[in-house]
Amino acid sequence: MIGYSRFVLPTIADVLALDTVRRGNPRVVAGADRLDTRVRWVHVGEVTDIAHLLHGGELVLTTGIALPDDPDKLTGYITGLAAVGAAGLIVELGRKFIGELPRSVVAAAEEHGLPLVTLARETPFVQITEAVHARIIDRQLEELRASEQLHEVFTALSVEGASPAEILAQVSRLSGRPVLLENLAHQVLACESAGQDTRTLLSSWESRSRAVTSDQRTSYDTASGWLVTMVGARGQDWGRLMLLCEAEPGPRDIVLAERAATTLALGRLLERHQESLERQAHGTIISGILSHAYADPDEAAARARAVGVPLTGRKLISVVLRLAEAPENPPDGPEQLARLVELADAAAAACRAARFPALVGALDQNRVGVLLPLPPRALAEPTLTTLSDRLRAAFTVPFVLAAGSVVETVRDVRRSFLEAEQVADVAVRQPDGRAFYRLPDLHLRGLLHLLRDDARLQTFAERELGPLLAHDAQRGGDLARILRVYLDSGRNKAVAAQKAHLSRPAFYDRLRRLERILDADLDDVETCLSLHVALLALESFRRDVPRS
Repeated sequence: MIGYSRFVLPTIADVLALDTVRRGNPRVVAGADRLDTRVRWVHVGEVTDIAHLLHGGELVLTTGIALPDDPDKLTGYITGLAAVGAAGLIVELGRKFIGELPRSVVAAAEEHGLPLVTLARETPFVQITEAVHARIIDRQLEELRASEQLHEVFTALSVEGASPAEILAQVSRLSGRPVLLENLAHQVLACESAGQDTRTLLSSWESRSRAVTSDQRTSYDTASGWLVTMVGARGQDWGRLMLLCEAEPGPRDIVLAERAATTLALGRLLERHQESLERQAHGTIISGILSHAYADPDEAAARARAVGVPLTGRKLISVVLRLAEAPENPPDGPEQLARLVELADAAAAACRAARFPALVGALDQNRVGVLLPLPPRALAEPTLTTLSDRLRAAFTVPFVLAAGSVVETVRDVRRSFLEAEQVADVAVRQPDGRAFYRLPDLHLRGLLHLLRDDARLQTFAERELGPLLAHDAQRGGDLARILRVYLDSGRNKAVAAQKAHLSRPAFYDRLRRLERILDADLDDVETCLSLHVALLALESFRRDVPRS
């Protein structure tokens, strides 16, 4: 992997190909496998202790006239150059060393991987330095010219708020090469094939992409031919831009890739900022409607219309989204909160994609609210199905989508939202894979949840189950669980015994104890129905208790 700081520097091989160097009859005597080493500058030096004057990347030229005769000191000279990162060493023969270099010098250079070249003929070093420095400066100027040319193009794209696809299309047009944008999971976000077969280009992409690694912002992978630059801002990278180059890229290619990456990063920052402000604005309007903050419903409608969501003359349906509960992620944990923000953004994107104008904002730390205005003749079910399908395709973390009743005015939206919240509270605990939930879908559980704060329901559950709960509490028993298993099994004792992991005699014994404690006949259908309702109500009470 070849890295780039600003522009492509010439290599040792490039230097050896210069006419002024070729006239000196150059011969590589060590480090022949390192001729692709980049040359940052050329330095002429005849002193032994030159290493401390270098910064790395220099090609050192010397006649060796001041070098010592001692093999150990010569070895130290080579070791010092390698230690500071010198690009290579060129020695002109004839003044100090006649015919060839000492074996100790060659062996040390080979050991440290330092390219070592001899010149058999006298060569004016000034010509070499002028030629190499001119090439370096020319490439710097080439980069500046390319940067100036591309600056106008990508500034316009930034101002226009161009999408990643539009930015990549421009990169491909300017370079004539395929270009891809991937995320950090090596998934392709956008691709411009430049006329090549897209299927071939993307075949086994993830595995091929993972093989292209570098610790630099911009680098060229010679094995795959991809010029890669990181995409991100504020120290947070989120993707890579990859430009396919059949040969080593030039300065213009590098500037093109880096400017495109900068434009992509800026676009994402602006998009996130705009999205955040939009979510806040929408959330404020929804909260205002639910809390009666607006003295006149027309004010809420006007505020919604100002953000592009018409509420008047439409049927209104409230939707509540809740993340599926996970024991490892408490509702107020940072991961859960981050996912809730992602869920809100995904819901807004799904509404835009389906061309549903909607208010989308967080209701609290657990729920996202969506207010959907529907055309007068539109049906709620197809709209909810479309929204659910698009949202689940984009957001893979499990969640439930609950909807309230369709209402006709802004004044009634609060009632619709309260109903959707109650449905979501029930559905999130026992989701069954539905695209969306409405109150009729919850049957008895939904009714009990709606009545969970009613003292009469609480009294009923306590009257039916009080003795049993007291017995279990005093003795650490599990008879309430046995009763639930029995009733869930349709009063089939054999099936219930198997589910309870008990032998039939042991299970039958527990049923008799239940009958004594409850003073009830468990073979009576109406008695069992009453007990089952009481258990479901108890479950609703307990699940509604806030977590500590």
